[in-house]
Amino acid sequence: MKSKLFFTACLCAALAVSCNNPKEEKYTSNNPSAYITDSAKYEMIHSLRMLDGTRFLEMDYTLDYKLDELVEYDASSYEKLVEFIATRLLDIVPEQALSFGTNSGCSAFATEEFNTGDRLMGRNYDFCHVEKDQEVPITAILVNLAPKNGKKSINMIDSYWLGLHKGFYNDGKTDISMLMGAPYTVLDGMNEDGLAIGILHLGGNSTAQADPEKKSLWCNVLIRYLLDKASNVDEAIELAKNFNINMVNPAGGNDHFFLADASGNYAILEYTYNDQEEVTAESVPNRMLVLKGQEYSYVTNFYVDPFLANNDEFGGLATKGKARYQILEGALNLNAYKLTEEQAHDLLKMVSQKAKPEENTSHTQWSALYNLSKRTMDISILQEFEKKYSFELK
Repeated sequence: MKSKLFFTACLCAALAVSCNNPKEEKYTSNNPSAYITDSAKYEMIHSLRMLDGTRFLEMDYTLDYKLDELVEYDASSYEKLVEFIATRLLDIVPEQALSFGTNSGCSAFATEEFNTGDRLMGRNYDFCHVEKDQEVPITAILVNLAPKNGKKSINMIDSYWLGLHKGFYNDGKTDISMLMGAPYTVLDGMNEDGLAIGILHLGGNSTAQADPEKKSLWCNVLIRYLLDKASNVDEAIELAKNFNINMVNPAGGNDHFFLADASGNYAILEYTYNDQEEVTAESVPNRMLVLKGQEYSYVTNFYVDPFLANNDEFGGLATKGKARYQILEGALNLNAYKLTEEQAHDLLKMVSQKAKPEENTSHTQWSALYNLSKRTMDISILQEFEKKYSFELK
């Protein structure tokens, strides 16, 4: 029945209208940045555009974020990444540990645009940050990157990952030095070749690969590396094979990745268990698994590894997101895996979530529709689907 309702709704014109949002003037923040002395860094992090008050900012990251150095440095863990930001990107090393958040919920799908044949990727970023049983509002930040030794990209980050709450940028008191680490907290993004990637949370134990012949990357550093270096899904998968991936983080659980490109290719990248081994509560999911095919053109917050999906005891190691998954499955199947852009926006709306402080993978912070063929993105903040911000990667 849900699928039929979706089909009927999508035949009608969507009420939401995308706007050609003129870029607002840069806002010069007066907030402190105690760990920055370099004038170029200071100017960069103090001059962001406020697109929607304190809820949505845009940042042009114009300096070197030293990705190749980070890979050699050993970006193998959350702690190592924070250490690298403190010692290589800040000018003064903080005496106390930096504040840094982790984890993400989410839904994602890939489809062909019905009228034009363009390739689309839809993505909801869902996460309800909670402190003392109360939700902590965040600021969504669009980060534009154009590295000398990599591909241009647009990237969405959650300010909480940098220890920054909603309103941090103009409250006159929050230290904004950690904006120097913005490139490494990307949760979804697209590069100049039309490759898009999103990360989604899973239950179970955390991946921690340890092949001595490979360098190691923490999961979000892998996203940065792939968006900088890969042109399509297949290239990204081959590059990912070269690294040990570590997903251990203070919030617990694991993650998987959804990838899509301008050629129409897409895949789910999971780190799971050997089919033959007996999975126990102590098992570590260290086997890289690539899942392709129409049944893997959508994903939420549980393993879709066929071995786990058919395991009566573990059942995918999570139930979170299965209702959203079934909506994605029904809508895409019913429409022969071709949606208009209006239908794709409508589908993101259907699987969006209100805030539930007791459920961390609730609350849709943003809904992004990437046109991988045209290198554009339309995004709505906090489920305000009648208001869209449009961006083009040139």
